[in-house]
Amino acid sequence: MKEPSFIKENAEKWRLIEEMLIGKQRPTPDEEADLFIQLTNDLSYARTYFANSNTARYLNDLTLRVHQKIYKNKKESKQRLLTFWSDELPELMYQSRHHLLLSFLLFALAITIGAFSCANEDSYVYDMLGRHYVNMTDANIKKGDPMAVYKDAKKMDMFIGITINNIRVSFLTFVYGIFFSFGTAYILLHNGAILGAFQFYFYQKGLFLTSFLTIWIHGTLEISAIVIAGCAGFVMGNSILFPGTYSRLESFKNGVKKGLKIMVGIAPLFVVAGFLEGYVTRLTELPTIIKALIIGSSAAFIIWYFVLYPYLKFGRKISLQQLTNS
Repeated sequence: MKEPSFIKENAEKWRLIEEMLIGKQRPTPDEEADLFIQLTNDLSYARTYFANSNTARYLNDLTLRVHQKIYKNKKESKQRLLTFWSDELPELMYQSRHHLLLSFLLFALAITIGAFSCANEDSYVYDMLGRHYVNMTDANIKKGDPMAVYKDAKKMDMFIGITINNIRVSFLTFVYGIFFSFGTAYILLHNGAILGAFQFYFYQKGLFLTSFLTIWIHGTLEISAIVIAGCAGFVMGNSILFPGTYSRLESFKNGVKKGLKIMVGIAPLFVVAGFLEGYVTRLTELPTIIKALIIGSSAAFIIWYFVLYPYLKFGRKISLQQLTNS
């Protein structure tokens, strides 16, 4: 049998197995065992007649996943949290990589628009940052302590308040995706424009580097969380717009589940960013090298865990859809 015929003959069975893995189909234990036996037979056939082909790679991966589901030890449930961080979330981030890129590009565009508007319209910075904040910061600059705003509140109060605010903004960025993704796009554009105006304001004052090395101690994780929340919002919103082969309701349910998992995945970022802003950002006398290390390590973690690691771990897997379309 030729490879295309082999795929066509067994594709429906493999699709059933994939649905079983994600919980859409719930066969009895005997049916699961029977499907597993059939799958191993298919894998053996593919290895014999289509060695090193995409079909063999796909069946090998699918067989391993079924084996883990059927024969996993009960103790594995205790490691569910570890599995979420090591496999489930990275795989979801890989599947959502285009949504993440869209979120990042929109946010970057908004930063550019905010900075450009601030450069060309004097009142824009007041509209975006608020007259009280700008006047207060102007006064702090004259006193020689432009970052004094981060020293005003008590550490614990600031930590809790900032963490709650970060959660609120990111949650809204995600939830507004229900408006066919346009709500998420609006939140990203609005917050990006604020950031652009904010940074350009300090640039005009000749304090760009000072502000950058202070603000981005916590801002690297904080802003990244907003961008990733935007990714989650687009996953949910696009599930309504583009249901594919699913019903629109079923697609929406899947989109909500995926988006919520991404939001759970960035929850630690809120806490760490809040801690840094409450306890570390206020230490404006820290050596530049320490500030740069905190910012650099935060950026490296975000890029590695949410972009590179998902690609390296899941980027080469072959899907059933790729096989049937080839």
